[in-house]
Amino acid sequence: MMKKNGISGGTSRVAVSVVIPVYNVEKYLDETIQSVLNQELKDFEIILVNDGSMDSSATICKKYASLDPRIYFFDQENAGVSVARNNGLSHAVGEYVYFLDSDDTIEPTFLSASLAIAKQQNFDLLILGEPYCSRAPRLTAVPTCGLLIKKTLLDTYPDIRFPEGIQPCEDGLFSHRLFLMTDKIGFNPSALYFYRQHENQNHVRINKETARILEQIPQWLELLRIFYDQNDIFSSRALKLALFIEHEPFELRYIKMPFDDHEREILFNLLHKFMLGYVEPYLSEGDLEVLSVPFRHFLAAKCHDDFDNFYRSYQTNRARNFKRSLFWVKFIPISSLRRKLRQNIRAKYSVV
Repeated sequence: MMKKNGISGGTSRVAVSVVIPVYNVEKYLDETIQSVLNQELKDFEIILVNDGSMDSSATICKKYASLDPRIYFFDQENAGVSVARNNGLSHAVGEYVYFLDSDDTIEPTFLSASLAIAKQQNFDLLILGEPYCSRAPRLTAVPTCGLLIKKTLLDTYPDIRFPEGIQPCEDGLFSHRLFLMTDKIGFNPSALYFYRQHENQNHVRINKETARILEQIPQWLELLRIFYDQNDIFSSRALKLALFIEHEPFELRYIKMPFDDHEREILFNLLHKFMLGYVEPYLSEGDLEVLSVPFRHFLAAKCHDDFDNFYRSYQTNRARNFKRSLFWVKFIPISSLRRKLRQNIRAKYSVV
């Protein structure tokens, strides 16, 4: 059960609610909270939700809650990041909501600049940061660090919350469903988020647990099936669903995770069955052209061995073409143009 420490939140409207789920991050939490306190925007609240930390994280949270009336602290038994974010959201009173990971930081104009863009054009969702903005229009999900959300959108769809018991992909499933419910989506590629990499991060550990991920992917697909069915949007949003499947279980899992041959076969069959049953019947020829070359070959392959053989050859050719492209750039005499072309080439070949 959650316990309130200090003054109750929700008494007055603020511009942005920053929800921070906290779990065993005593080394980084001070810096994370300070990055919010140092924001150019001052009209915010910070909602700290301690998810049963076993270090001094809760003590740090309480300290900040006692020093600044804009900071609220909640304590819960360990139940996972989805529960912590959902609990924090239930207390948020901001016009917009932002979820910040407790070991990362944001630059001082992050909130003010993003809020200005969102309010100017009344966006429901604002994509934050060049890495995510650059994926448009193929973008159908983002991590929480890349999304500013209008609270009224969340209030309108109370069933769209972080799925409990699922990690990774909990943020992808959350954001994807929001993308389906609004076309009022804007972009702030200049937003700077400082992502801290360390060995204790959950996703670093989880992404090595292939058997665990393989057990969870059917839950992802079932959650999507139910949501699309309840909202009767399979036909109208088929391309968005195909792009989600392409990015999350195909690109980030099948392609990038170290599954063994048997696990690859299971995942291949699982994704093929889902696409054939719920997505491909609604895709037009034009929709298929939007999908990446590897994913189109994946869908056309008869078995996982057929696709894996294609993909090895595909990657070899891509690597060769990447090196060849960089080689010719060095002969361009204008340095600024060389830099720009190198950036464009790296961005092009960063996509699967």
